[in-house]
Amino acid sequence: MALWLTTVSEPHVKKVGPQKVGGEGDIEIFCADEQSDISIDVPRWRQLSENILRSQGVRGAAELTLMFVPETAITGLNEQYMGKTGSTDVLAFPLDAIESFRSPGPGAISRGPERVPIDLNDLPILLGDVVICPIVASRQAPSHAGNLDDEIALLIVHGILHVLGFDHDTEDKTNKMQEFERTLLEKHHWKSPMPDSFKNVYEL
Repeated sequence: MALWLTTVSEPHVKKVGPQKVGGEGDIEIFCADEQSDISIDVPRWRQLSENILRSQGVRGAAELTLMFVPETAITGLNEQYMGKTGSTDVLAFPLDAIESFRSPGPGAISRGPERVPIDLNDLPILLGDVVICPIVASRQAPSHAGNLDDEIALLIVHGILHVLGFDHDTEDKTNKMQEFERTLLEKHHWKSPMPDSFKNVYEL
């Protein structure tokens, strides 16, 4: 299976797809750190998640759950929803999806259901869940994002984009999603150009 990696020439952030507007209220990110392997700065990652959602036009009452779990937990979810043996780095569950999107690091594959259309009359909009395993992220970080901090940020962005309807099941979609991830990280995580050591690659 082929790996695809592109570079960003002149990054710019743009909204992709329709805006998602809930009723009266504000975006809420429900965060839970249910693991003890890696120290997690929950408020920081909650803020990054909110910034990414706002950059994509999410407004009003909207809810996203961000969970950090141990390897045993994500292994169970990966087997239950993806039919895969073993652990993974991140899983994304769009609203009302029967199956999950797997939103992985290097050497993994993403498949999932079609995005269920959001009823704008729902209060609030329930976007979905992003589940991350920090210990798996720490193992792959040196050969992927470069360090654990950037790896966690990448997995959050990657998972949220899956919840919002992105996928990388073709070469063209892969290139666009990778470029967009780097663009969002430059604006909302690094607040500077992408480090030379950073890579976000995954297989079709």
